[in-house]
Amino acid sequence: MTTNTTSYQCLNCERSETQIPLVSLRYNGEQGWICSQCLPLLIHQPERLAGKLANAENLQAADHNH
Repeated sequence: MTTNTTSYQCLNCERSETQIPLVSLRYNGEQGWICSQCLPLLIHQPERLAGKLANAENLQAADHNH
């Protein structure tokens, strides 16, 4: 039996999966993890993840006017 020793962390706040629920994401061919509390940041202010998520500064925030 193999034990998984990999620990995943939120790409923004760096809390681990043992501290807070994480959601898996893929972007630009890369896999990442974001916690449930930082997910709204990815949706509404993705530019604030620049330097933490490749090309985040080029993402558009959600438009809720439609």
